[in-house]
Amino acid sequence: MNNGTAASAQGQRRIIKKYPNRRLYDTITSSYITLSEVKSLVMKRESFEVRDVKTGEDITRSILLQIILEEEASGSPMFTAPVLESLIRFYGHAMQGFLGGYLEKNIQSLIELQTRFAEQSKGFTPEMWTQFATLQPPVLQAMMGGSLDQSKTMLAQMQEQMQKQTDQMLGAFGIKSSNP
Repeated sequence: MNNGTAASAQGQRRIIKKYPNRRLYDTITSSYITLSEVKSLVMKRESFEVRDVKTGEDITRSILLQIILEEEASGSPMFTAPVLESLIRFYGHAMQGFLGGYLEKNIQSLIELQTRFAEQSKGFTPEMWTQFATLQPPVLQAMMGGSLDQSKTMLAQMQEQMQKQTDQMLGAFGIKSSNP
């Protein structure tokens, strides 16, 4: 068990200090860390707080927003421009306080739904897909690609991809998949 994990196991909250030169210092490991390493702490559900060295202010939210900004800039963004515009419009609006709780509850519901879907789709085999496809009218079979073997392969690949995505999403929220 490393120092950080030991600290979390003991219930200690990890303190990360942010210096004026924008460097982050982990007080548990006594070393400088990157935003990527802070993201790893989030992924592992380790309790931490980021404090500005000069003011002592808790700037954890700011650091988390920086991580989101980096994630949005690289790869496939989660938030479209219209969604971000809508979020900005909520600031200063009477519903501002309501939105945070609403988003939090809906993300939790999404996690629970995805977990249930992943559990239920485990039993949906390529053979079951073949049975389903053969019961469909010929026109629908043709629309489905014409080849049941191709459909079975695509289903198997889709299930594998869905499982990977489920594991990644659950991991992002600190939930470990029940898959071996």
